[in-house]
Amino acid sequence: MGTKEQLKEERDKIVKGLEEAYRRLIEFKKQKKSPMIVLREGKIVAVDPNEIHPTTIYKRKAG
Repeated sequence: MGTKEQLKEERDKIVKGLEEAYRRLIEFKKQKKSPMIVLREGKIVAVDPNEIHPTTIYKRKAG
């Protein structure tokens, strides 16, 4: 396996880990009935975790 393939494999593992962490965070916030604090259009806002998708998918630019 070449270096390029190893880097792709590591990146894929990192992305999957980040997606799982996001899923767990949303689940935790729903259980605690605690808002998500996010940055939207340059402003800090509180968002009901029930309004947020429980999963996210990393979209990579081609190239």
